[in-house]
Amino acid sequence: MGQEIEETHFTPQDFVDYAERLRAETALLGEWFRDDVFSPRDRMGGFELEAWLVDSNAQPAPVNEEFLKILDNPMVVPELARFNVELNDHPQHLWGSALSRFEASLGATWGQCSRVAATLQARLLMIGILPTVREAVLTQENMSDLKRYRALNEQVLRLREGRPLELDIHGREHLKTAHRSVMLESATTSFQLHLKVHPRRATRAYNAAVVMSAPMVAIASNSPYLFGHDLWDETRIPLFEQSVAVGGFAGASHGPLQRVSFGSGYVRESILECFVENEQHYPVLLPMHYYEGLEQMSHLRLHNGTIWRWNRPLIGFDYDGIPHLRIEHRVVSGGPTVVDVMANAAFFFGLMQTLMQAEIAPEQHLPFATARDNFYATARYGLDARVTWLDARKGAVRTLLLEELLPAARQGLEALEIDRDDIDKYLGIIEGRARTAMNGAAWQRAWVERHGRKMEALTEAYYRQQTAGQPVHTWDLDET
Repeated sequence: MGQEIEETHFTPQDFVDYAERLRAETALLGEWFRDDVFSPRDRMGGFELEAWLVDSNAQPAPVNEEFLKILDNPMVVPELARFNVELNDHPQHLWGSALSRFEASLGATWGQCSRVAATLQARLLMIGILPTVREAVLTQENMSDLKRYRALNEQVLRLREGRPLELDIHGREHLKTAHRSVMLESATTSFQLHLKVHPRRATRAYNAAVVMSAPMVAIASNSPYLFGHDLWDETRIPLFEQSVAVGGFAGASHGPLQRVSFGSGYVRESILECFVENEQHYPVLLPMHYYEGLEQMSHLRLHNGTIWRWNRPLIGFDYDGIPHLRIEHRVVSGGPTVVDVMANAAFFFGLMQTLMQAEIAPEQHLPFATARDNFYATARYGLDARVTWLDARKGAVRTLLLEELLPAARQGLEALEIDRDDIDKYLGIIEGRARTAMNGAAWQRAWVERHGRKMEALTEAYYRQQTAGQPVHTWDLDET
């Protein structure tokens, strides 16, 4: 979905033509998997960080068009709403000082963005859901001026036969409302991690990302409030799932295969299975026609971009045109600070390495249904969740993190030959959160318990702590 499109309205024949090209590209992709044509260059990581533009009253500031024009940085791009932007960085080989280089580069981009935002009387904030966002601002008038977003909105509503999108989230409180555009999605901002994988390890990598989704959500939850309601620790999860609530073909349109989901299962033989499922079970949303050859996979890649599994396989191309495989891990909230998001990245890359290299694949010890239950439990309860881990061991996710997963992440980073100082720094932050039970969601709730449900004041306090740059588990609660 990152690529712009040329049209916003489509004919029935456009859908027929697109489906034919999608079938052809999916068949070619099957040949690529059989013939082992994918790049063996692996152990490269990257990320996308979505952020909010807010005004002096801590309200969403719909100024991203002016902001991006002044910024003039191709690594920062618009998001769905005029008050959101996305920061990107160049991928890094995962060895040596890669993590600290990522932090320095992201910090520099964040600083540049913050300075430009100030010229528009705005500020930049990274948080899963902005506490002050109101449903009234999630309108098409505040949609970024890109054709792909307007076409997406039109097609989602078409598949829903004009029925409004319905939010129904049961958390600490209950929120129920109806909305007539996909702009609900713009209330969710994330830190999406990318890992380039060797084709022979891609199945293990995808399944490992699924297995570790629950502990990643637990340690990084940062979105407890929506429209003034106290809901899940990571309310971003049900919000995104319900904000693009369309399913599969015809009779399956209200069935289990939703556009945003935890997925339908582990992959068994190859992540090709995900792309076959895309083609066979999900109607086309944006039937653009691309004139380049099938080997560019343009139709397949755009279609995949309109199916938002929390762990999504991607097809890309190396500098020399050889296709490669990546896993996109989408479960993590934005923020709370640059160093916090890099700690999340370190934990992800390290634990992925260990799980991929385990003698027995972890998915053999954890049924997919259990991994899914773990995911929604941690989304709801964060660091207070109880989960079932390998071999049906049940317990507190904090205990699992401290006793098993942090040592496993350290082992993985050491195997990648990441600098010891970086390992200690970033995993030390994850350990600090687990020991204190303090992630972004816990800090927000603790602040509200002390000062009251004053969302503007909460956002201002959060912004000041974020600007100071210290990890969230060290943040002060006394400041108002």
